[in-house]
Amino acid sequence: MKKWYLALSLFLSASLVHADGRDPMTHLFSQSMGDFTEELELAVDEGKTGVMVFFVMDECPFCDRMKKTILNQPDLQDYMKKHFLMYQVDIEGDIEIVNFKGEMMKEKEFAEKEHRVRATPVTAFFDLDGNRIVRYTGPVRTQEEFKQLADFAISGAYKEMSYNRYKRTQRSK
Repeated sequence: MKKWYLALSLFLSASLVHADGRDPMTHLFSQSMGDFTEELELAVDEGKTGVMVFFVMDECPFCDRMKKTILNQPDLQDYMKKHFLMYQVDIEGDIEIVNFKGEMMKEKEFAEKEHRVRATPVTAFFDLDGNRIVRYTGPVRTQEEFKQLADFAISGAYKEMSYNRYKRTQRSK
C-alpha cells in the first residue's frame, strides 16, 4: 500500500510541475527560418550570446521528460531567451535546412554528419560565428543544472575547463 501512495504522490508532483509550466515549443524554441546563417544574423541583431540547438528524436523519453519538467519552466525560459535563440532539430528529420556554413542539407545530416549526434537529447551551444562551443549529451536532471550548462557557455568558461570541472567549481561557491 505504501508503494501505491508513493507512486501516486510522485505522479501528482510531476503533474503539478507540468501544469505550472509553459509549453517550450511556443515559449522557448524560436520558429526556425530553416537557415542557420540567418538565425546567426538575427542573434547578432538581437544582442544574443549565441544559438542553442536541442537535438531530439520522436519517441525519446528523455527529451519528453526534459520538455515537460525543465524546459517548460518560465524562469528558465526567460533566462535562456535573454541569451540565446533556441531551435529544435529532429535527428531523423528530412526537412531541408541551411547549416551554419551556408550549406543545404537535411536535419538528419546536420545532426549526424556535422555534429555526430546519435542519441538524444543533445544540447549544443554555438557562438555568433556558428562555432559549436559547448555540447552536452543526455538529459539534465534539474532546471538549475540546465541553467548552469547555459552559464558555462555564456561565461566563456568552456575556453578554460571542461563542463565537469566547471560544475565542481560551482558547487564550492
